[in-house]
Amino acid sequence: MAALAAGALVLMGALGLPSASAATLFADDFEDGNATGWSRSGGSWSVVADGSQAYRQSGTSADARAVAGTGWSDQAVQARVKPIAFNGANRHVAVLARAQSSSSYYFLGLSNAGSVVLGKRAGGSPATLATAAATVTAGTWYTLRLETFGTTLRGFVNNVQVVSATDSSYGSGGAGLAGYYASASFDDVLVTDIGGPTEPPTTPTPPPPGTCSTAGTPTGFASVNAWGQNGTTGGAGGPTVEVDTAAELISAIGQSGPLNVCVKGMITVPAGMHNVASDKTIVGIGANSGITGGGFNIGLPVDDAVTSPPADAVHNVIVRNLVFRNATDDSINVQMFSHHVWLDHNDLASGYDGLIDIKRGSSYVTVSWNHVHNHTKTMLLGHDDGNGAQDVGRLKVTYHHNWFDRTPQRNPRVRFGEPVHVFNNYYVYNTDVGVACQANAGCLVEGNYFERVEEPVSNHYAGPAGRCVARNNVFVDESGTPDCSGSVQEPSSYYGYTLDDPNTVKAAVTAGSGVGKI
Repeated sequence: MAALAAGALVLMGALGLPSASAATLFADDFEDGNATGWSRSGGSWSVVADGSQAYRQSGTSADARAVAGTGWSDQAVQARVKPIAFNGANRHVAVLARAQSSSSYYFLGLSNAGSVVLGKRAGGSPATLATAAATVTAGTWYTLRLETFGTTLRGFVNNVQVVSATDSSYGSGGAGLAGYYASASFDDVLVTDIGGPTEPPTTPTPPPPGTCSTAGTPTGFASVNAWGQNGTTGGAGGPTVEVDTAAELISAIGQSGPLNVCVKGMITVPAGMHNVASDKTIVGIGANSGITGGGFNIGLPVDDAVTSPPADAVHNVIVRNLVFRNATDDSINVQMFSHHVWLDHNDLASGYDGLIDIKRGSSYVTVSWNHVHNHTKTMLLGHDDGNGAQDVGRLKVTYHHNWFDRTPQRNPRVRFGEPVHVFNNYYVYNTDVGVACQANAGCLVEGNYFERVEEPVSNHYAGPAGRCVARNNVFVDESGTPDCSGSVQEPSSYYGYTLDDPNTVKAAVTAGSGVGKI
C-alpha cells in the first residue's frame, strides 16, 4: 500500500487530476499482477492483460462486487472501465463509493439501457437516484468518477459531469467495483480525499474562436428580476464544451451546474424530448448547426397536483442559433413553472407538434428573432382551457422580432397569460390566424407588420374569449383588421423596451432573424 500511495502521484498526473487539493487514499493499477487488498463477492475476478494489467470480472451470471478500504467519508473514486458483456436488461458495470459492505454502497454505472446511472444499494436490488442518456459500447474504455461529499453525489464520465443527486444513507465507507450481471475490465483505480465537489478534472474543449457566441442579454420578460432569478444568464460563469454527437449533447444539456454548450453541425438525436437542466446556454456554431429527430424539454415532468412554482423548477436557460428539424414531438417545450428562458435566433421547421410550446405555469420567457416556417402548429402558450390552476397569473412571455413565415396558426395561440407582449414581429400569409388570445389571456400586440394575413389578431378565435389590445401595427396586401376588446396590463411596468417603426420591421426581421445572425 505504501508503494501504491507513492505511485499514485504519478498516476494522478497521468490522469490529469489535481494533486494539490486531494490526498490519495488508495490506488491500484494492477501492474503487480495481483489484487491484494480487494474483497470479492460473486462473479469471477482475476488480473489479466488488457492493454495493460487490469482487474477483470468475467462472469455475467452473478451480481459481482469487489471492495477495498473502509471508513473514508468525502471521497472521489475513479477508474477506467471497459464493459464486455451484459446478461439481461438494465444491467451495469460500475464504480462504488462509501461501501459499507458488498451489498451497501453508492454506485455510478454504465448501463446497457443506454444510460449512465447513479444509485445506491441497501442490501437489496440497486435503487436509481439519477440517470442520463449515454452511448455505452461493449469493448470501449470509459473513465468513471464518483464523488461523495456530505450528502452530495456527483458522477462523471470521461471527465464530464453527467448526473448528480443528494442522499444521506451512507456517510463513509470503502471504494469498489461492480458488474451487475455484466462482465468488465477495470484499471487505474484511484481514490482521493476531496475537500468539496471538484470541477471536472480536465479542461473542456473550447470552441473555435469567434464561432460560438455565448454573449448577449435578452429583452422582455427573460430580463426581469423575479422568482429568485435576476435576468437570464444561462451558463455564464461555467465552462464551455463543444459537442458533435447525440450522446455528448444529451449528456451536456442534462448535467447540473452552469455550462455553455456549443453545438457543431446537425446532430441526429433519438426520437422524443431531451431534458435541459438549469443554468445552460446552448448555442449553434455557424449557420448550419442544430438537431433533427427530437426536441428539447425545458422543465420538470408534468404533475397536475403542483399549482405553484416548485423550488427545483428548471430555470435560467438560453437556446440560440440552432436549427430544429423533424422533431417527433415538440421542437422546444417549456413546462412546469420553468422560468427565465430565452429562445433566440433559431430556425424551426417541419416538426410533428409545436415548434415552441410554453405551458403549465412557465413564465419570464423571451422568444426573439426566430424564423419559423414549413409548419402548421407554430407556438402554443398555455396548453388547455381548463388549466387555470397552474397558469393564471403566470405565462408572462415576450415575442419580438420573429418571422412567422407562412405558418397557418398558433403565432402564438394564448391562454391565461398576462401580459403577453407581441411586438415588432413579421407575419406573412398566415392563413388561419396570427395572434389568437383566449381563455382570459391579456395580449398586447403592437408594432408588428402583417402581410396577407386575413385575421391578424383575435380574442374570439376558439374557446373562451381573451382580452387584447392592438396598436401601431401595419396591415398590407389584403390583411384584415384586429378583432380585439378589453384592457391589458402594460409590459412596461415589468421591463423597458424600444419599439421599432413597424414600417421597418419586415426588412429588419427578414435580414436579422434565424441562424447565423448573432
